[in-house]
Amino acid sequence: MNALHERIAARIAAQGAMTVAEFMALANAEYYAARDPFGRAGDFVTAPEISQVFGELLGLWCVQVWRDQNRPSPKRLVELGPGRGTLMADALRAAKLAPEFLDALDVVLVEASPLLRAKQEELLKGEKVQWQERFDSVPNDRPLLLLANEFFDALPIRQFVKTARGWCERMVTRAGDKLAFALAPVPVADALIPVDRADAPDGAVYEMCQPALAIVGEIARGVAAQGGGALIVDYGYDAPAFGETLQAVRGHAFASVLDNPGDRDLSAHVDFAALAAAAEAEGASVYGPVSQAAFLEALGIAQRFEQLASHNRATASTLWAQLDRLVNAKQMGTLFKALAILPKVAPRPPGF
Repeated sequence: MNALHERIAARIAAQGAMTVAEFMALANAEYYAARDPFGRAGDFVTAPEISQVFGELLGLWCVQVWRDQNRPSPKRLVELGPGRGTLMADALRAAKLAPEFLDALDVVLVEASPLLRAKQEELLKGEKVQWQERFDSVPNDRPLLLLANEFFDALPIRQFVKTARGWCERMVTRAGDKLAFALAPVPVADALIPVDRADAPDGAVYEMCQPALAIVGEIARGVAAQGGGALIVDYGYDAPAFGETLQAVRGHAFASVLDNPGDRDLSAHVDFAALAAAAEAEGASVYGPVSQAAFLEALGIAQRFEQLASHNRATASTLWAQLDRLVNAKQMGTLFKALAILPKVAPRPPGF
């Protein structure tokens, strides 16, 4: 039992069971504040850490979206959950192929972790970068180009289980010295469950990420009003579905969700259909989701790797292994998806 477990147990004793979302928010806030979870020495590896090509292509995607909208100036480039800053460093390096894009460009990283922010500052030394702890602190006064890679999966979800008495929320409670899941005794209001999930069989699990819907709504309002475009890449599903996807990862292996909260990454699959609906409700156009493989291949990832391999024959096998990890259906190619949010008047973005 660690310190956060003790605090959570004390809160449950004083106030009663907490929602899965409350538990997940507490655990992930502790987790990201205290460690660098990325890379082989951490708990997981993200696409920008696999290959520089991923960030390069996303940077050039932003350049092309900007060009397609008649090159507005000034503009703002924002990344949500920028990790070590690897993706942004690669994106900005690639964007130097279009130096006019970098003119009158504000770069903002949305990062709450002081530890990760320090790593980003070190990696992006020499670049003009600003930081905000929350996306709603970023001004909405100019075209927005936004990147979010493996950001939404870490936001807290609520879970609901279909029972004979209706949909009951899954809660976290105490079972002796341990934490355990339990169902709230009173069903939630029918209006909370989407119509396309209402007829589920008993035992079905529905997951909802209210913070994700709120953030996507904000992004879509900004893009619809000011122009630009947002690109979300994450793992998840693209149609209404049932199932429990909450998971914990530690040391590149799955772990118990409730044990030692704050020392493991908690995440859940992203409901892309819900994100798309939230963006469209704010007057934006949505493209995708498409598989990460289809998106990257449309942007020319294979050709870029061929170019790198031809100049680095000694590391060619490593480069092809990186490409395989990004696009192979048995690796990240199918589970990970890309979704774009653009103004109604903008042309279809590259990759879609």
